[in-house]
Amino acid sequence: MSIACKKLNFGDNISVISPSSPTPRTVIEDSLLKLTNLKFNYKTYNHLYDNIGYLAGDDNHRADDFNSSLNDKNTNGIICMRGGYGSLRMMPFINWSYFKKNPKIFIGFSDLTPILNYIFKKFNIITFHAPMLTSNLNNEFTRDSFINTLTIPKTNYYIENPKEISLKSFSSNKISVTGNIVGGNLSLICSTISTKYEIPFKNNILFIEEINEDPYKVDRMLTHLYLIGKINQCRGLILGQFTNCIGDDGVKVEDVLIEKLKLFKKPCIYNLSAGHGEPRLTIPIGAKAKINTANSTIEIIENVVL
Repeated sequence: MSIACKKLNFGDNISVISPSSPTPRTVIEDSLLKLTNLKFNYKTYNHLYDNIGYLAGDDNHRADDFNSSLNDKNTNGIICMRGGYGSLRMMPFINWSYFKKNPKIFIGFSDLTPILNYIFKKFNIITFHAPMLTSNLNNEFTRDSFINTLTIPKTNYYIENPKEISLKSFSSNKISVTGNIVGGNLSLICSTISTKYEIPFKNNILFIEEINEDPYKVDRMLTHLYLIGKINQCRGLILGQFTNCIGDDGVKVEDVLIEKLKLFKKPCIYNLSAGHGEPRLTIPIGAKAKINTANSTIEIIENVVL
């Protein structure tokens, strides 16, 4: 079984960090109010407002804030301000022993994909591919998924789209499979291959999503994972949103994905409302799940918070 962290309670302190790209000061201030509106308190550290080109400050400074949040015994969770680029550059400077001593809920997605999966890989602790503070938390479905997942312990539950957005499935020689959910942003998954931060593919269920990539680039990345044997190691796949993945050649990313699923011959659930689109579901990375292509369901079969 994976390890679930202590659930969030309304009124808890949540650490806020910027491990990737910078955010304008006014946007940060507005974003911090989102936690207050959700009835949480927040703590910030020395470098939240730093800005060096496309990075939210020096690598060591961003890592310092991360280490401070990990080591802070007065907060029960960590949420990232936004994604963009930079988490991989910062990861070698993180003192991971702090997390082992003081495990807590970690929230992020997109550029934070390597951190989400490394925490699970290194410590067997569940993390959350979930909206960050610059995300739209006014969307009711997004907000409810976020709050309900992080504050209510449940032994079993289904990850479900809004009723008007159907989950779809692609069958193979197996109708259903069970494994831990790993993955996130496709580009970042590919960027970690052959590094110590490579996600744990073997016997797990691979979740992928993407934004602003031409269909041929999505094709190339998926083909790369297939040719190096990573797809074959997985028990099944979950496909989230492929937002603004539009090319000039008329090829639809949906057609690319279906072609690849036929090649992979793995059970797959697709069209999940998780990624960079709206609404945006909260996905527990590292949680044991069962996907069933007979009824297009994703069932989480262990506690993700306690």
